[in-house]
Amino acid sequence: MGLSFIPRRALAVGAMVVAGALGLSACGGGENTTASPSEGASSSAAAAGAPKLVTPGKLTTCTNLPYEPFQFKEGEKVVGFDVDIVDLAAKKLGLTQEIVDIDFAVIKSGAAMAAGKCDVAAAGMTITEERKANIDFSVPYFDATQALLAKKGTGAASLEDVKAKNLKLGAQASTTGLDYAKKNGFNPREFADSPKELLGLQSGQVDVIIQDLPVVLTWLKKPEVAEKFELIASLDTGEQYGIGLKKGADPVLLKAINDSITEAKADGTYEQIYVKWFGKKPGELG
Repeated sequence: MGLSFIPRRALAVGAMVVAGALGLSACGGGENTTASPSEGASSSAAAAGAPKLVTPGKLTTCTNLPYEPFQFKEGEKVVGFDVDIVDLAAKKLGLTQEIVDIDFAVIKSGAAMAAGKCDVAAAGMTITEERKANIDFSVPYFDATQALLAKKGTGAASLEDVKAKNLKLGAQASTTGLDYAKKNGFNPREFADSPKELLGLQSGQVDVIIQDLPVVLTWLKKPEVAEKFELIASLDTGEQYGIGLKKGADPVLLKAINDSITEAKADGTYEQIYVKWFGKKPGELG
């Protein structure tokens, strides 16, 4: 998310602040099992040393729903690109992935992991120096780009045009998209999550929104969106997503995640997952 967060995806959090933030900000703890352990995985994990987990036998993942195509619900099941990426590590460790839906601000601040709500965070979260102060990250698993979605007929084709035409800009709170807009002299209207951001555009609260490109492309697959709105610009912000872990991460867990991503990129599994969710190979999106 690029959530910076804020975004797409934060300050050191003391124990009392963590508890308060979770009490105020946590969304409903919707959980969903998505991965099944493979034969032999448990023995290989045991040989390497078992990671410390919130719930024995489960790899608990904090995310913020929906953020299609990275994580969203199909019926009662949570699916998406991020879900499949974490499933690789779960399989390697002989674990079952369990997903917890929680506010993104609590994820990006590191509070969720610090308070033991989850083992990892996979929420389309951009790796930033600010976030590294409170979160340990895996190796990058996705190269992200921001995009501008606007109502048709604005005549805008860049952020500069948005400013020159005095168009109203919206962004998702706590994301890198919001940060990028602010760094470019905007004071966007903030929306709590990506569905509310899209609704803000559809209802005329704003004329243009900034959001991660894959999310925008997924929206444009829906006829009711494509009929009235258009992608006017892609913004190469040089962002990369990472899987987040508690600061001072368990080395066994971190290694399993890093190895699963690296191996998947080497053996073609990563490309298969990428094409499954984005319809294009890595490097071809946008």
